[in-house]
Amino acid sequence: MSKKKKKHAGTLNTVTTCISTTMVLLLLGVVVFFVSVAYNFSRSVRENFAVEVLLDDSIRSNELADLKAYLAAQPYTRTVTYISKEEGTRMLLEDLDGRPEDFLGGSPIPAEYEVMLKAPYACPDSLALFMPALTQKPYVRDVIYPIDLLAGFDQVLRTGSLVLLSIAALLALISFVLINNAVRMGVYARRFSIQTMKLVGARRGFIRRPFMMQAFWTGLLSAVLAGLLLMGGIMTLADMNGNSEFEVITPGVITLTLGVVLAAGLLLTMLCTYFSVNRHLHMRHSDAYLK
Repeated sequence: MSKKKKKHAGTLNTVTTCISTTMVLLLLGVVVFFVSVAYNFSRSVRENFAVEVLLDDSIRSNELADLKAYLAAQPYTRTVTYISKEEGTRMLLEDLDGRPEDFLGGSPIPAEYEVMLKAPYACPDSLALFMPALTQKPYVRDVIYPIDLLAGFDQVLRTGSLVLLSIAALLALISFVLINNAVRMGVYARRFSIQTMKLVGARRGFIRRPFMMQAFWTGLLSAVLAGLLLMGGIMTLADMNGNSEFEVITPGVITLTLGVVLAAGLLLTMLCTYFSVNRHLHMRHSDAYLK
């Protein structure tokens, strides 16, 4: 085979490997992105669950301040908002499209503290642990929290997380197999060059170096191409999610997605190249013509 044909074949193999690696990294990035978005969505939903602490009408101002300080100091509290009797009545009237005179003899709506929960504590087990102490306060009439809704959300979240993690693990395995096959084909096409360098006494590190450098640049280029494609899709989704109350596409999600794609591109291509070249380095000269 002439040098020109060999160079053309090598370039074509490199391009093929780069395209294959880019597609695999793109799929891997999509899974990482959606796993991250699902985590952020779960956190945002949990942080929108509120505990309503209904207060006695006879509560004094100093007791009101003490209760607020107590709630603010609890590990499950993200924010504490006081809603007066009048404000609660007005909000209810707006929801029911009613009029103030509908409440004859005074409003039945008590003043309350609305406690927004931190995401790790917005689960049935944590509420069951912390809420009894709150209900025993003498000036607390009742504590209302969506225990059934949280339990159902936890069940859906566990199922969804299991499915996403299974897909991620399966895709990681497929990614390694596909990239490994593409790299092995590239190294296999140059197996005679490896054997020739061995015959003239070249060290293994010297033989391996150009393959590793090519793997580095192939992995980097593939990761950049996959990252650009992912950024285009992410920006489109971010525009669609712009008016949502749940902030799920954050800079952290984008950084994690692109970081995983870059790390996977470099690590997988270089590892696969290392093992593929080593396989031929340990192969006998005669076996190179049989495999």
